[in-house]
Amino acid sequence: MYSLPGATMSAAPARVISSSSSSSFVEPLLLAAASSAAANSHHQVRQRGHLVRTLAASSSSNTLLRSDFDLQEGLTTDVKRMLRQRQKKSGGGREMLVTIDNLKRLCIDHFFEEEIEGAMATGACTRLLHSDDLFDATLAFRLLREAGHDVSAKEDVLRRFIDGVSGDFKLSLNNDVRGLLGLHDMSHLDVGGEEAALLHRAKEFSSSHLASAVRYQDNPSLAEYVRQSLDHPYHLSLTQYKARHHLRYLQSLPSSCRDAAVERLAVAEFQLNKSLHQREMREIKRWWMDLGLAEEIPVVRDQVMKWYMWSMAALQGSSFSRYRVYVVDDIFDLVGTLEELSAFTEAVKMWDTAAADSLPSCMRSCYKALHTVTNEIAEIAHKEHGSNPINRLRKAWVVLFDGFMVEARWLATDQVPTAEDYLRNGVVTSGVPLTFLHIFSMLGYDDPSTEEEEEAIIDHMPSIISCPAKILRLWDDMGSAEDEAQEGFDGSYRDFYLMENPSRSPGEAEAHMRGLIAREWVELNRECFCRRTFPSDIAQVCLNTARMVSVMYSYNKEQRLLVLEDYAAMMLVL
Repeated sequence: MYSLPGATMSAAPARVISSSSSSSFVEPLLLAAASSAAANSHHQVRQRGHLVRTLAASSSSNTLLRSDFDLQEGLTTDVKRMLRQRQKKSGGGREMLVTIDNLKRLCIDHFFEEEIEGAMATGACTRLLHSDDLFDATLAFRLLREAGHDVSAKEDVLRRFIDGVSGDFKLSLNNDVRGLLGLHDMSHLDVGGEEAALLHRAKEFSSSHLASAVRYQDNPSLAEYVRQSLDHPYHLSLTQYKARHHLRYLQSLPSSCRDAAVERLAVAEFQLNKSLHQREMREIKRWWMDLGLAEEIPVVRDQVMKWYMWSMAALQGSSFSRYRVYVVDDIFDLVGTLEELSAFTEAVKMWDTAAADSLPSCMRSCYKALHTVTNEIAEIAHKEHGSNPINRLRKAWVVLFDGFMVEARWLATDQVPTAEDYLRNGVVTSGVPLTFLHIFSMLGYDDPSTEEEEEAIIDHMPSIISCPAKILRLWDDMGSAEDEAQEGFDGSYRDFYLMENPSRSPGEAEAHMRGLIAREWVELNRECFCRRTFPSDIAQVCLNTARMVSVMYSYNKEQRLLVLEDYAAMMLVL
């Protein structure tokens, strides 16, 4: 939303909700406490590591869902029996770890949390970590690091596969496709420090030789799987998107190498989740039409599918079904003057519907919507978790609007911010911090015990929040403005970076931005796998959000649209 040198500004009013907001993960967030039918249609609790759903008997569609749940429960029992037998037989060796990996890749590991934790706690996993087989060692490393164990990429794994003379990876690994796939997956779990350079070399080595393997691979299914792994690395990609491709690969293997019960459970889970997603979409569309903002505000971007896909990706799994109904992005994108935006911001700070009476009609409607729904979300969190987060949510809205005011003043006064100042403020106006605070509240993350701790979370956001926000802002600024049909007055990190570095080319600016994105991924990995300050479900939300960014905001428009359409079809279309 910023003025660039040479742009004519007189005809363009300041944008109230920035279109750096075109990228906003949620601007504003939210919602539909109004869609109580979806919220109450099924109640789910976790019991012994898997989901037990109690469905309302009044809906005819629930009868169909109940039969799917019954099938799922039966298959879960079969897989648990197989896991126990496999644990006794191999003591948690390669066969057991491969099965655990398949459960995770197929997004059905949540049914077997106790069994997986038990297998990971055995010494067999550590023995495989120190194996001379590249596939075994990299698989054990990845599973252990994902589970939060302190393992070293260099000392525990990679030093054994480095030639002592040349210092490069051993040439004998060139034809080990499974091992190279494991090395490629492992290389993306970089948490910085001494191992960073070695993992970067591992990524380059595995990528190069896997690309060659694709060209000469006799097995078309394996070739496609390798190509998918290179284009969409497992750790950086949406797990539900990757799950379908992984299942397709497993189904191409000889029957002796397959676990029929695992595959059947994955298919049942896919179909059940798809049915639930479709029901949620209907409820969200109904809520959006009932809210009436599409008619009240002509410029609002009515993209219900896009909103829902964000929340569907961030909150994966049917156990989060209720919360996806409440958390939707992009409620509004208004046009207004600097004075009107200032009045809107002051009304948010007062947090009183009467404060909006002097606002223009469209702003008044938006204010009342965000006020009502935020209070409803706080009440739901209070009822379910025992503490009311309304003060923290109010402050988060104020921080967001203060960020919008900074951008509006830059635009109104023709100021050109530094790239660093733009990015720092863009993290806030992306909407990611606001959204995460709502999600944390809905998931029952403990409220700060003091006002100082509460302010620290909002004013000095932890890296688990700031990293996905920076990743989103930088990805979007590499080229999605054209997709959003923006008017051409918006700046970006790339624009401001090039102004500060006139000797650099646009390609060099994008390379610099990709480097910043990679750095944020390292920091996010460190928070999720090493520090583990936040619960695992919170960490998963943040990882999933970062993974969704490249689908929504990739600068490679053709590839982005293909992946987005493929993902939408997999998740929503029967």
